Amino acid sequence: MAFAIVALIVTGCAGKGTERKRENAAPAEKPAPVIDLETTLLLKDLEENGDYVNSQYFPSLIKASIVFEELGKNNLVIDLRPVEQFTAGHIKGAVNRQFFELPEYFQTGIKPFEFDKIVLVCDDGQLSSYTTSLLRMMGYGNVFAMRWGMGGWNRQYAEAGWMKGVSAAYEDRLETTANETPAAAGMPVLGTGLQTGSEISDARFSKLFEQGTDNILISADEVYADPSKYFVINLERKDKYDAGHIPGSVRYKPEATLGFPDMMATIPTDKIIVVYCGTGHNSAFATAFLRLFGYDARTLRYGNNSFMYDRMVKDKSTLSWLPFTLEESNDFPVVKK
Repeated sequence: MAFAIVALIVTGCAGKGTERKRENAAPAEKPAPVIDLETTLLLKDLEENGDYVNSQYFPSLIKASIVFEELGKNNLVIDLRPVEQFTAGHIKGAVNRQFFELPEYFQTGIKPFEFDKIVLVCDDGQLSSYTTSLLRMMGYGNVFAMRWGMGGWNRQYAEAGWMKGVSAAYEDRLETTANETPAAAGMPVLGTGLQTGSEISDARFSKLFEQGTDNILISADEVYADPSKYFVINLERKDKYDAGHIPGSVRYKPEATLGFPDMMATIPTDKIIVVYCGTGHNSAFATAFLRLFGYDARTLRYGNNSFMYDRMVKDKSTLSWLPFTLEESNDFPVVKK
């Protein structure tokens, strides 16, 4: 049974593909790390129930322009922002629900599969990406996160959010030497006490929704204050990583790392894990998976945009960077309530 549960195949982080690869797996001569039974059962359950993260639909991002074109059709837009932000302006027809409300809302408040698409919206697209990843792994195959959040919908939100989040503050502290992957030591012990994959899966998803989202995002300022405090995972192509990365960060191949126990076991269990990519969207999808398996993982808010923005703009054509500009935003209307 293959354990390739995540193939982080992302625009801005990596190219698409569905084959499971093990190019950077631990050398064969090294003993395989011991993975506890609950983790094995959870991996198997996710694979048997659609293996979303290895599918062509991962990550599930949708452009604001498509959401706008399909307003009035059989879609549901769920706005995850605080009620005061929602009231001040939101997409026509959207409903406001908080993160912790979603499991019950999907079970009793709506019939999710009666909609063609369920689109999650937040301020910058990163909370909605994290949430979409969880819901997709739970089996809701029609959920999408709107890229750039409300910043992609209307420029007033882009100017207040993304354009204030981009920065070149740490371009002079980029590292260009590669850091080696640690030796495999094991994965977190889930400790649910349950005996089937479905029970363990339900318990872990419930736990994450109970924990909320207060600590899923981390800023470049926090990381650069002391990079050694964290284990930083870079989820970019090798040429992007080689061009400059956060000091101490280790590049994990997006298509051959998460979901492979021998590689996941190289991720420390005693440090905060910071995952980053170009925009923070795709790393948010990965962060949801890591947290499901017990890692204290965070996604770097705005990704590379938050610390090497000018370099991204300069090398956009040569390295296919995706720096946020107002050209990524629209002037779609909002309604107030």
